Amino acid sequence: MTYLAGALILSGALLAFAGSLGLLRLKTFYERIHPPTMGTTLGTGLILIGSMLYFSALESRPVLHEILIGVFMTLSTPVTYMLLVRAALHRDSAEGRDPLRSQPAKDG
Repeated sequence: MTYLAGALILSGALLAFAGSLGLLRLKTFYERIHPPTMGTTLGTGLILIGSMLYFSALESRPVLHEILIGVFMTLSTPVTYMLLVRAALHRDSAEGRDPLRSQPAKDG
């Protein structure tokens, strides 16, 4: 049971790390928004499942506190990123930039 929990926690940490690397390596804001979203959502889920398995085995009873963290992360992460993207789109349109090209929009 502890090996399974360890594998889940390690794979979740690797996914979160991959999301962080994507955040560092990509150039534009719109490219950077996707890797942390995936890493946070799936990586956190795997870490929480591994934590639930480990502490349930350790205490010989179901430990379900992590479900609250999972619900909070599942609800708040997409909403936060959607608000960030909308704010960036608004900023780009106010400055006259095309968000797909990251260059000033041409009139006409």
